[in-house]
Amino acid sequence: MARTAFSVIEEESAIIRLEEINRSNWEYCIGLKLKEEQQAFMASNLYSIAELQFLPGFKASAVWLDDCVIGFVMYGVDPDDRSYWIYRFMIDESEQGKGYGTEAIKQVIRIIGSAVDRTDVIRIGYHPYNEGARRLYQRAGFEIEGIAPWGEELAVFRF
Repeated sequence: MARTAFSVIEEESAIIRLEEINRSNWEYCIGLKLKEEQQAFMASNLYSIAELQFLPGFKASAVWLDDCVIGFVMYGVDPDDRSYWIYRFMIDESEQGKGYGTEAIKQVIRIIGSAVDRTDVIRIGYHPYNEGARRLYQRAGFEIEGIAPWGEELAVFRF
């Protein structure tokens, strides 16, 4: 299994890393849970892994904390606007609020930033009532753009 990135959160002495979804980790990802009040905000990881089969150029990764899968991310170049988009990002309910999401999203930004097909921006959409997502993305350097025609709040990261 190839590791795509790693980092250390010093105050927790924990290693957060991303690993592309594969036959040995996908089932861990589908077992992750959001808090009950967050479940309406995004598609399940199972749905996302299935959807990935029909999105050329998109990737999905498991977010690992030491030797445990704690999150999931799916990203790629959207065929409509040719920008990088983070379509899904989640951290398991038991690990939220500990800084792991911020570190993981920063790793995604670094991965996209070093990609040969890198674009000038990364976009992300989320439910407008998802305050936790808004705060997380702003901490990682995303700027709020407003509400999209399809109802999601949009944020953009500029390199």
